[in-house]
Formats: sequence, C-alpha cells, structure tokens
Amino acid sequence: MQRRQILRLASTLALPAAALRARAQGAPVRLLVGYAAGGPVDMSARLVAPVLARELGQPVIVENRPGASGAVAGAEVSKGAPNALTLFYAASPTMTITPHLLKPMPFDTVQGVTPVAPILSYANVLVINKDAPFKTLPELVAHAKANPGKLAYGSAGVGASNHLSGELLALRTGTQLQHVPYKGNAPAMTDVIGGQIAMMFDIVGGAKSYISSGRVRPVAVTSRERNPGLPDVPSLRELGVPDYEVGGWYAIFGPPRMNAEWLQRLNEAARRALADEALKAKLIEQGYEIWSGAPSLVSERAARELALWSTVTKDLPAQ
Repeated sequence: MQRRQILRLASTLALPAAALRARAQGAPVRLLVGYAAGGPVDMSARLVAPVLARELGQPVIVENRPGASGAVAGAEVSKGAPNALTLFYAASPTMTITPHLLKPMPFDTVQGVTPVAPILSYANVLVINKDAPFKTLPELVAHAKANPGKLAYGSAGVGASNHLSGELLALRTGTQLQHVPYKGNAPAMTDVIGGQIAMMFDIVGGAKSYISSGRVRPVAVTSRERNPGLPDVPSLRELGVPDYEVGGWYAIFGPPRMNAEWLQRLNEAARRALADEALKAKLIEQGYEIWSGAPSLVSERAARELALWSTVTKDLPAQ
C-alpha cells in the first residue's frame, strides 16, 4: 500500500513538469485581448506576439474577447489552471479603472490573475472629426460650454483610459461632455471619422495613421510633455489645462497561482522580445515607450494607479 501511495504522489508531482515539457514542444499559447480587432491594444499585441513566439519557441495566437472594458478576457484567464496556456494582454484601465466602475467586476484584478511581464507605456491624443465646428482646444471648450451635455466623445468602454481622459478634461475645463462607450477604440474612431460623434481620445499609436491621412484632426496629447510619436501636437497642460496628465500601459497576465517555472520562462521571453531592435522601432514610431522588466513592476504600478483612479471615479455612476 505504501509503495502505491508513493507512486501516486510521484505521479502527481510530475504533472507540472510534464505540462512544461509539453509547452516546450510547441503547444500554442493563446493571448487574449479584451478589445475589438483593429484597435491599438489589438494592433500592439499583434506586433509583439510573433516576436514573443520566436523567443518562446512556440506559437502565440492573439484572440479578441471584447466586452466589459476588457474584463471579459481577464475573467477567462482568471479561471485558468496554474499551467494554463491562455494569457491576458491587458490594458491598464481594465486593471486599475474598471474595478471602480463596473459592478460586479467579472474578476479580481489583484488576486485573480498573476502579473507576467510589463510590455508598453502609452499616452492618448484628443482627435476630432475633420468637419467639426471647432478646430482648437479653446474653440472646443467654448462649444461645450454653449452646448452643455451635448458634445459627445467616444471611448473603448466604461473605465477605459480614454473614458477617464474625457472625464478629467470636463472636470478641468468646467464643461459637461457626453460619454459614448464602444467595444474598443476602432469602432469609436470609425464614428468620429463618420461624424456620428465629434471626438475621442485615442492611444497615440492607434491614432497616428488616421491623423497622417487627414481623416481626423489632432488637438492635444494627454501626457505631461509632447509625445515623440506626434511631436507637433501640444499637450493639454501646454494649452493651459491645469494639472492634466493621463497615461497607461500594457502588460501580460496569467492565471492565479501561476506555476513559477512557466512564469519565469514567459517573463524572460518577453524581455528578449522587447529588446528586439526591429520591434522596438515599430513600437516607438507609433508613440509607445518600451516597458520591460520583472513582474513586480506591473503589480507595483497597478496598485498605485488603482488607488489614484479611485478618487477620479468616485462621483461617476457604477455600470
């Protein structure tokens, strides 16, 4: 009896190692994006994925799971086993803003997932329909004050950084803006171009092609200083909006209680991928900053911003 028990225990302990060996043999990794295809989160994930796959030595497949401001994708990953091959390519608003607004939140952004690797930092840019009746920030503010609650702006969803960018602009300029949430930045941008809504805040990397082609007009960036990807566009602080700064980040998360060896392997592969000069050039050209390092960088930054956004969102209605 004792021998059978020992063999059973040895078999149980061997399971994680066997799972890791299966990964090394090329089992596909699913990288879930919580927003629609074609938006900035999706596009950056699709730039990172093939280089990550090369460094990991196995396929990395990007899959879109839009809904609940990215929380649908996070919830799926949070239910995975410690050795699961399904990961979450998360945008910071899902982890630090949405928990304050979405009730109930589909997963615990602190205990329900494991930080794996920081990837990118970003800023937003305020863009407007090219035929809008205003072209500058003072004209936009004057129009909003003359039409309280009627000037609509789109976002990637309730709790997204571009939602809160609009809320902070309204707060700092004494205006009332109408928020229209979408299931991602791409469909919101489509409606800005078509004139269904007047404006939106979009991630610099996602908006650049629309700005370059003249389909939308840039007004200002949300970072403290001008963004290297849009050097001719002033910041909102530069245009006189006091105490205004909004930024965000992307990071990879895994399931809770993640296997330590699998976590380390993924983190090291992500670091090597982000050191790739061709990938870095593409991401920086789109206005991103490379953010690479230990998983603790993600957990520490997420904790700080979770506390920060609780003050900005306290007067907003829960969804």
